[in-house]
Amino acid sequence: MLASDLAAGLLDAGAVRLSPRKPFTWASGLRSPIYCDNRQLLGFPPLRGRIRAALAEAARKHAPTLVAGTSTAGIAWAALVADDLGLPMAYVRPEPKKHGMGRQVEGPHTDGHRVVLIEDLISTGGSSIKCVDALRHEDAQVLCVLALFSYGLPQAEAAFAEAGVPLEVLTTFPELAEQAQLKGILEARDMASLSEWRADTVAWSKRHE
Repeated sequence: MLASDLAAGLLDAGAVRLSPRKPFTWASGLRSPIYCDNRQLLGFPPLRGRIRAALAEAARKHAPTLVAGTSTAGIAWAALVADDLGLPMAYVRPEPKKHGMGRQVEGPHTDGHRVVLIEDLISTGGSSIKCVDALRHEDAQVLCVLALFSYGLPQAEAAFAEAGVPLEVLTTFPELAEQAQLKGILEARDMASLSEWRADTVAWSKRHE
């Protein structure tokens, strides 16, 4: 699956919305010109199938022995890929449960496994790295984090470099912006605003409060 095809699919499915002039508010409180909800993609079977195949192809190259998904948005994609590859599947909570066995990694024990971790979206990378750390704590070897889409923020690049784990993404912000222009969703001044946001998300947010 071409990165441009997935970028177009994200826009067509309403999984990514762009609004530089009326920004969204993220859970962190930051104002942002873009909002992504890749759960929407699960409702489009043809597109979902192409994404499933692309994720499985990318994961297979690493020869994993287990596929893990981030909770909650990565779980469905991890299950689809694990099924395609005929591998066991686990998922990783943001933090350990406060009851029962107190596990953070749910499913089969991952110690000794070669793991591909599947994420739906990469923003700053912080939540993904926490999941990587949880898998490593269980003595799993994390081969890579495989994501559908990334904003391509500098913070994420730094976080993955510091953690020493490769990041592979099916499509990124530049492909999305190009498709948005082709579809007439963005004007030239909107593109400039988005570039400023990617360069410094905090400063952009403060200017648009």
